[in-house]
Amino acid sequence: MTDLIVDVQYLPHADHAIPLPSYETSGAAGMDLRANFEIGLRGDGITIDAGHRMLIPTGLAIAIPNGYEAQLRPRSGLALKHGISLPNSPGTIDADYRGPLGVILINHGTESFHVAHGDRIAQIVFAPVLQANWQRVDALEATSRGGGGFGSTGRK
Repeated sequence: MTDLIVDVQYLPHADHAIPLPSYETSGAAGMDLRANFEIGLRGDGITIDAGHRMLIPTGLAIAIPNGYEAQLRPRSGLALKHGISLPNSPGTIDADYRGPLGVILINHGTESFHVAHGDRIAQIVFAPVLQANWQRVDALEATSRGGGGFGSTGRK
């Protein structure tokens, strides 16, 4: 395993008492991101009604090294227990983005869900990136599957 150094800063309005993301176990692939609301919202947090989505701030900005991306993913416990997920999962943060790190949460559950200041809301996973170059051809190489699409390989 290779260590990746990612620069991180708290935004001016952020609560520095909210810990930086960290791996909860030695085998974890993702670090938990926490809600970090601006002054005035810290005590109340935000409630997401069933069927709605909201952008939740983390109070952080990051600088990902070139050749890598960050992926934002749902937390499985929130998904199972409350129907909370990320509508664009996985969300991608490109290496050249330097703005605020926010997480779009969607409530697929049947009841409102309250996000409190400091709650763990998502995971962040870092991955290498390959950029493709297109090679235009007149025909594609044949395979046994061919052009069979959705459901074409059957159900086993």
